[in-house]
Amino acid sequence: MIGKSYFSGIFGSSPIRPLQEHVTKVVECAAQLIPLFEAVAHEDFGAVRDIYREIARLEDEADAMKLSLRMDLPRTLFLPVDRRDLLELLRLQDKIANKAKDIAGLVLGREMILPAPIIETFTRYVERSVDAARQAKKTVDELDELVETGFRGSEVEVVEALLEELDRIEKDTDNLQIELRARLLKLEDELPPVQVIFLYRVIELVGGLADLAQRVGSRLQMTLAK
Repeated sequence: MIGKSYFSGIFGSSPIRPLQEHVTKVVECAAQLIPLFEAVAHEDFGAVRDIYREIARLEDEADAMKLSLRMDLPRTLFLPVDRRDLLELLRLQDKIANKAKDIAGLVLGREMILPAPIIETFTRYVERSVDAARQAKKTVDELDELVETGFRGSEVEVVEALLEELDRIEKDTDNLQIELRARLLKLEDELPPVQVIFLYRVIELVGGLADLAQRVGSRLQMTLAK
């Protein structure tokens, strides 16, 4: 009788679950930006420092998971999804955690203060960008179901609906970014020029978080098309 270990040796363990575990860690990391900017709004730099350390810890864990998956992947002889697609998904997911750490590091390093007139809009902007990362996670979480159904049937429709919602969320972040820039423009004469420069930079980085989430979705959509 041929044992299960024989088939495991031929087909290898599926990389789908580790990929999903990685995106879970990545989103946990990105979600810390919400309390981080709440602390910024209250000018609580002690809390900002603590949250930065948590983001850095989560980003380190995501890095370790990424390296482990990359090391295991070449030993898998047969994969349900193209190796290049998996590696690109992994790379994009990891960039979300890296971006979150970059944002938090800049905010902490500058001891950034948000002008009162933009706090409410900025908070919604950060929350919506994190929503994009969470939505990207939902699409990746469906990957094992897609594999089981051979990328056919109703499961494809489920994923396509998730991807459409991801696009809507990313468009929301674009609109909020436009609104924020317009509000900041009106405040430029009242603020130190260096503060203005770094505020624009942080706005750009937070928008980049949502862009990366959409790119995760786009990569999965390409996989569906194959």
